[in-house]
Formats: sequence, C-alpha cells, structure tokens
Amino acid sequence: MGQEIQRLKKRKKVIRKINFLSEQGENTLVIHYSCESFYNKTDGKTSRITSIAVRNLESGQTDSFSIHQIAEEQKISFTEISDKYDILEKEMLDRFFDFVKSRLYHSWIHWNMRDVNYGFAAIEHRYRVLGGEPTSIPENKKFDLSRAFGDLYGVNYIEHPGLESIIQKNNITDKDFLTGQQEAEAFDNKEFVRLHQSTLRKVNALAKLFEMASYKSLKTNSSWTEQYGFTPSVFIELIKESWVVKLLIIGGGVLAFITRLFDLVKIFN
Repeated sequence: MGQEIQRLKKRKKVIRKINFLSEQGENTLVIHYSCESFYNKTDGKTSRITSIAVRNLESGQTDSFSIHQIAEEQKISFTEISDKYDILEKEMLDRFFDFVKSRLYHSWIHWNMRDVNYGFAAIEHRYRVLGGEPTSIPENKKFDLSRAFGDLYGVNYIEHPGLESIIQKNNITDKDFLTGQQEAEAFDNKEFVRLHQSTLRKVNALAKLFEMASYKSLKTNSSWTEQYGFTPSVFIELIKESWVVKLLIIGGGVLAFITRLFDLVKIFN
C-alpha cells in the first residue's frame, strides 16, 4: 500500500513539474546529441561526439553544434574530418559550453542523458579530455523525459526501444531518425550529416512528446490501472484530490455553519 501511495505522489510531482516547464517555455530547452557508439568500444576511451541540438520549448528555435559544420567553416573536406577530429570536436564543444554558460538558469529536458556513457557527464568528460573546462548544468535544472514517462504511465508504458517506440505510437514523423545501431554505422561510415539530421529530428520529437504529455494526449500501452496502480488506498487518494469532492466538503461545511447560525438565532429569539 505504501509503495502505491508513494508512486501516486511521485506521479503528481511529475505532473506539477511538466506544468511548470510548460508555463516557463521560454526558459526551457530540449537537448539531444549523437556520438560514436559506446557499446562496441574496448579501448576505454570516451565516445566522440558528432552533433548536439538544443531547441527552445516555446519558440521552437533550434541551436545546433556539429562536426561537419565546423569542418565546413574551416574549409576542411569531409574526407579529412577523421584526421582532424579532435580539433573539430574541441571547437564544437567550445561553442556548446559557451552556449551553456549563458543559460544556466534554464531548464533542460532530455532523454536518458544520465551517465558518463551517454549524458551530460559524457559531454563534460569528453570536453576535459580535449583540454576544455566544462560548465556543469545544475542537477535541479535537468528533466529526464524518459524517467518522467515511467513515473506517469508505469514502467511498461511502451516497448523497447523506448524513444523510437513512443514516437511511432504517437504518429510523430521519424524522417531522418536513426536507431542506435544505424547511428553507429553512420559514424563508422563517416556520414556526419546523417547523424546531425537524426539529432535534429530527435530533439524535435522530444519537444512534441513533452507537449503531448502536458496536454494529456500522449498515447501509451498503459491501461488506467497500470498508470495509477488501482487499489482501494490509491482510489481514496484520488477521491481526496478530486475538485468535486473538495467542493462538496467545503459546501457541506458552509451549509453546516449556516444551519448552526440559524439555530443560534432561533434560541436568542
């Protein structure tokens, strides 16, 4: 029973956070990035980053940072990118962290960017490896949409892989979307433009998923009971939260007060 109530409370907390981020859309950013595959690496080195996209939730304006754009600016042919990768990646991350410095008070929505394999920590570590000094985004400014959906709809709300499946479930366009395996192959084949296009597509899809969740229109595989954990104790909590019930309770209290007042008036008359 205790776990069920805790889950309900966590769900309500996520809803409040989603509502807050929606209201503060001009100061809320959606981020996604692509990198070299970290599953097949055996040398212990961190995965190289190929592109990062950041979208403003309210305006839809997207800032992007990518290897091939830096190479184009520096008149380096795409066939030479691999030979000068560290230099290009360092410049790309210089620009990204300059961007971060001016937006430390923004909120950052992401999908599973939680550790040194794939996440904010991975980007920061890679920048240190290249000689940079990263600016860390405060933990309380990060919002993991993947975990939030688990709290909202239950752990089995969608099949694996989660992001690809929830996008398809909600009929969000997946043009240019690359799966993890396809991204690894694209990196090996030096298809950096394809990787960048996939990153842009995913950050747009994340913004759409967040918007649908905020409007309570997101489709999942979860039943009502799976979302709420239907038990008598949870049912009672839901009843307590109902505005209709609150209105009846308040109304009943007011009515009792007025009735008592009339009784007192009768006594003194």
